[in-house]
Amino acid sequence: MTYDEGLAQRMRERLGERPDVAERRMFGGLAFLLHGNMTVGVVGDELIARVGPEQAGQALARPEARPMDFTGRPMRGWVTVGGPALAEDTVLDHWITTATAFTDTLPPK
Repeated sequence: MTYDEGLAQRMRERLGERPDVAERRMFGGLAFLLHGNMTVGVVGDELIARVGPEQAGQALARPEARPMDFTGRPMRGWVTVGGPALAEDTVLDHWITTATAFTDTLPPK
């Protein structure tokens, strides 16, 4: 599966200032890791974001979000964001900020 390189580039621009960011191909797409913890990624033309279990309900209340589900079983604390909403910088910024805020609470790997 390929991923949306334009979306990946927009994510790179937002995360690029951090020295603890790494990219890795995962899930048939591209994942961005902060201090070794997967934070956000691009799969196809959608964004996946690690929001944490406590924020999942609030995250899923947003119209552009749905549970992240690759295997038939949703991954707890993760959401998939798709559709035209991702074209908006404010929406992309929200998800990256939310995911990095959660990932920054995790110990480095």
